[in-house]
Amino acid sequence: MNAENETLVATQLAQQLEEKKENAALVDFKMVTFSLADKDYSIDIMHVKEIAKAGRFTFVPNTLPFVLGVYNLRGEIIPILDLRIFFNIEVPPRDENKLENMLILQVEDQKFGVVVDKIDKVIGVQKSSIQPPHPLFGDINIKYIDGVVESNNRLYVLLDITRIFSSKDSAEAPVPGVPYEKPQKIVKQPQKQAPVPKAQAAAVLEGGMVKSPSDIARGISGNKSSEDDSSSVDIKFISESLLTYKNFTVSSVNSTWVKHRYLEWSKETSKTQLQNSEDADSFLKTFWSPFSNTWWSKEYADAISKILPDNTAKQIVVWNPGCGKGTETYSLACVLKKRYPDAKIRIYAQDIDLLNVSNAGLMSVPANLASDWYSPYLTKKANGEYTFNQDIKDSIMFEYHDCKNTNALPSVDIIFARDILSLLDEKAQDTVVADFIEKMKGNAIAIIGENEDMPDSFNFGENAFGTLVAYTKD
Repeated sequence: MNAENETLVATQLAQQLEEKKENAALVDFKMVTFSLADKDYSIDIMHVKEIAKAGRFTFVPNTLPFVLGVYNLRGEIIPILDLRIFFNIEVPPRDENKLENMLILQVEDQKFGVVVDKIDKVIGVQKSSIQPPHPLFGDINIKYIDGVVESNNRLYVLLDITRIFSSKDSAEAPVPGVPYEKPQKIVKQPQKQAPVPKAQAAAVLEGGMVKSPSDIARGISGNKSSEDDSSSVDIKFISESLLTYKNFTVSSVNSTWVKHRYLEWSKETSKTQLQNSEDADSFLKTFWSPFSNTWWSKEYADAISKILPDNTAKQIVVWNPGCGKGTETYSLACVLKKRYPDAKIRIYAQDIDLLNVSNAGLMSVPANLASDWYSPYLTKKANGEYTFNQDIKDSIMFEYHDCKNTNALPSVDIIFARDILSLLDEKAQDTVVADFIEKMKGNAIAIIGENEDMPDSFNFGENAFGTLVAYTKD
């Protein structure tokens, strides 16, 4: 080889080496690839803890169809989900002795396994090469797809694991453990009575003090103090900020509370607008119903029991949308069991947070509840932990479902849907409440958030007990 050719080859090799270095430097995203029904999918490698093969999972009753059971991963009990069933992909008959291909994933502080057809390899790509999803890609709802990317002449559908398993659409959970205090709820009069003027309805002052008859009289006559009046408060900017920061929709469902809260909050903070997410949290801290996302006190459980209607039916059917992690549902199940001891209780508990509904059936109970009003409904496990007895567990069906979508439930006796209407847009609020009416039996009741009212476009009867209101078909 002459000198000229040697120089040319050396130059080409140097160029190729430089190109490889540049390509390596441009790889800023790695994904684990796998297949479902012979189609290529991928997951951000940051969510993948390990790859495993396992079978004979421990079955857990009353769980969702795509939850195969639980698995002991080196002493840690984790739920196992079949992505094929979750995405409505046909699955061949399962051989109990066959080992399944599993990806062990972690989203936030939760770890779980997902079963797939085949695990391929790890691929590095440039983030800029990931294209937006298109409805034609794959058999999966587009909201679960983060994008599509091509590598080595193969097109991969990149799944949004965070959205699938923890739901970006769900609002942040209220702070648990808030002591029970009477909310600033404006209870409307039953629909059969003459409508109450809006000025008269504003019958609560800041701090929860009830207005005197003279205060109400001034409100009706128009001779009212601007300091105490909320009807003229412009909450447009507050409404926009709550929607932006917390997915909270201000409508007729909660506008009375929002106006009163604005007067109170602006005095507390000397602010007139919500400037960030922390301000929105501060504004909404008194909105959430008592004992949201935590265990109920005996006082609150008794209050719920007293507002429940008399019912001699052999089966009581309950719809509990927005069940969260399950503390509300289990608490409600215990109250129902005590209130209707001879009836079979059936609760359809739903949420759009997949991790919550998947783990709810595995919930352990704090030991201090064993000496509380929950005691008759608890049992002690071999490891010393407490859990709910089989009768309570069998009464609950945890489901992954968005209440905004068509719901194939039977007719219900009770709807328990605290605070969820405010986290829907106005169109969805009307859709869900219309579904309430369609599914309620003639003597059924609906309980919503203690600072919420049914939308103005619907007529309900109202039975009040303290701060609780049970809505009935008018």
